[in-house]
Amino acid sequence: MTIEFVQPGGQDTGTGGVHHARAAGGNAAVAEKATGVLRDALSGTAPVDRILLKAAAGAGKSFVLKRLVGDAVAHPSCTRVAIVAFTNKQIHPLATALGRTLGKDRVCLFVSKDRYDDVPEDALVCATVVTTTSDIPHEAEVIISTSHKLGAIGELRRLTDHLGAAHHGRSPFDVLFVDEAWQLPHHLFDKVAKAAPVTVGVGDVGQLPPMEIGTNPWRGDPGFNPYRAWPTAFDADERTWAVELPAVWRPAAGHLDLWRAFYPEWGELHCVAAPGDRALVADGLSGPAAAIWRQVGTGVPTLLEVEGLPDAEAADIDLPLMGVVESLLDELLSSGFALEYAQYDDAGSPTGTTLTACPGDGAGDPLIAVLATRNQAVDDATNVVERLRAKHACSDTELVASTVDSWQGQTNGITVAIHPLTGAAQLDEFNSAFGRLAVTCTRATHGLLMVSRPGLGRLLGEAPARPGTPFGEPGNRHLPRQTHQRILATFARGTLTVDPELA
Repeated sequence: MTIEFVQPGGQDTGTGGVHHARAAGGNAAVAEKATGVLRDALSGTAPVDRILLKAAAGAGKSFVLKRLVGDAVAHPSCTRVAIVAFTNKQIHPLATALGRTLGKDRVCLFVSKDRYDDVPEDALVCATVVTTTSDIPHEAEVIISTSHKLGAIGELRRLTDHLGAAHHGRSPFDVLFVDEAWQLPHHLFDKVAKAAPVTVGVGDVGQLPPMEIGTNPWRGDPGFNPYRAWPTAFDADERTWAVELPAVWRPAAGHLDLWRAFYPEWGELHCVAAPGDRALVADGLSGPAAAIWRQVGTGVPTLLEVEGLPDAEAADIDLPLMGVVESLLDELLSSGFALEYAQYDDAGSPTGTTLTACPGDGAGDPLIAVLATRNQAVDDATNVVERLRAKHACSDTELVASTVDSWQGQTNGITVAIHPLTGAAQLDEFNSAFGRLAVTCTRATHGLLMVSRPGLGRLLGEAPARPGTPFGEPGNRHLPRQTHQRILATFARGTLTVDPELA
């Protein structure tokens, strides 16, 4: 049986666009402009309290953040800065990178005692790591911590008592940097907001907020929702300077229209990777698997609807559909596949070298990530991944399974995802969440394969409309079904029919 994929109609697919150094230069120009605003704010010549750098997924925001931190601590009106993020796994790589650039004595990673053992070796080598305020070196100019740790009761006072006030004389830091700012809930930002007179927020506006646990006590208050990201409160604030990074480094050129569909209100968005810079090489495949992985390897996002399966336990707990994923991955791994990608210099220009990542070579990012929404579905995906690892001798970092929420901020070569709406009878607040779909679709550097049971088009065409823009949601939302339709319009779509007796 052959599978014919219908390509997205009227899509650019990345050809004839702005790529390589021309695309990356847009981000460099924005970083330079932001640096100037930050310098003026520190000097007191610009009436700016907040700088917001809005990044699409995979825009290289960490590079921009590190540059701004370096410029800040070099300014004569800056004694020290703080960097906060929502999770420990976000602050570890920042401490490593900044420690390498600025020196171990100048960078301090401030963690809780019960999380010290989780600090990776690279961070321990590159930065000073402490668990108590009194152990922070006086010569440290960059203090990195989670919002929970820095925002603990009395922590800012203890920091001021130990280190003294910063240059401006009122609080322990001159600048507070917030990494993945659109993920940080407002009530946690409020606890660290007074750490410095100037705040710089950097992050992906499509980032998921923290999951709500239990009843939201503020739900009835139309003016305050602490479970939404804090930067949304400053959209019209005259003392806030906000700008968008116009280029993305992560995706293949064929994914650009998908990225643009997530950020439709942006004036421009370009891809550093040009057509032909990324490739999925898998010789020896045949039948439907060959057609499917060939399509995924084009870089154009791919939706595979599977017909003929036995009924699922629930819409989002679907062992038969997960079995199709396992079979397709088994064939790909059996082919001895490899991911090829052009190497770029810091300016985004190809060096002329083509790099290769394949199972067994110890590459940094996972080669394949299998993503689902519910924990039970991820438990099933984990079982699939463990069987495939054992069969094909893959390491636990090469082939992974995760919930979408836990995979925020991560990068992988190929994403295989269960569509959040598969088998659904209606759009609810969880399965239609814009951020959950955005994270699912924007992790991959080489290819995205989304699998689903048939009926997505019918669901989105017939499901009752829900209210348009949830309170505090960043970015362009419209009605949930319109958002999903806009996203799916960028996918190549095909149907796989399986024999029910073999499924």
